[in-house]
Amino acid sequence: MKTTILPRLLSLACLVLLGSSRAYADDATGQPAARGLAWSSNASTVSQYVSRGFRQTWGKPALQGGFDVAHPSGWSAGTWMSSVSDRYIENGKLEWDLYGGYTGAAGPVGYSLMALVYRYPGAVMEASGTKFDYAELSGGITYKSLYARYNHTVTRDFFGITGARGTGYVDAGANLAIGDGYVLNLHAGEGRVAGPGNDYWDWRDIKLGMTRALPGGWSVAGAWTRAFGATDAYDRYTTGVPNAAGHTAYSNPAEGTFVLTLTRTF
Repeated sequence: MKTTILPRLLSLACLVLLGSSRAYADDATGQPAARGLAWSSNASTVSQYVSRGFRQTWGKPALQGGFDVAHPSGWSAGTWMSSVSDRYIENGKLEWDLYGGYTGAAGPVGYSLMALVYRYPGAVMEASGTKFDYAELSGGITYKSLYARYNHTVTRDFFGITGARGTGYVDAGANLAIGDGYVLNLHAGEGRVAGPGNDYWDWRDIKLGMTRALPGGWSVAGAWTRAFGATDAYDRYTTGVPNAAGHTAYSNPAEGTFVLTLTRTF
């Protein structure tokens, strides 16, 4: 992507992770862990990958995993990956996210400011040469079980849409503990794509789900999710690229669907 902020954000995230890796290596040799860093990782298998209401794997299962490091001061960084479908993301097979930022609290109110980079190695629209990579700044607040977050695109393009710097996504919801390890997950989101004519791709999405914590770091979750396009842009979505048999696939990636997730946190 021909932009200066994406390489800078990638470099920042890599520096944070490399510095953290050195501290972890010292701890592995029996020395005290440097600066009190906390490490965690996760791996998931999902019946399909849905992000912001859209089926990224064209209704097929996905494998996912991530790694995070956090400092007691509130700074943190991490990376996460998921398989995706080239029927939804032209020439795409993988989503790779890098993120870092600060989380704090003022009394009962939590707040965060994060930088996020979304990479889709090899994914490009062959007709235009446009990549799917983009970067966002995100600000969020929490109060008890409630949360609200705003993501703002800072790169020139957004997920294959050119001239979309300033695209915004509002994410609000609640994670309500209802006892015996069950958490009710509620979410509503709205995306507005910046740039002349790009409002054709605007959407809203909702999710209703349940998560159950299990022994040994395991959890299972089920959710129904649905997106609503502002226009008919997603009704017969296609990359326009035929498969080996010469067939061009069409689908509605925004239609209502159920997702089942099994996760292990280490």
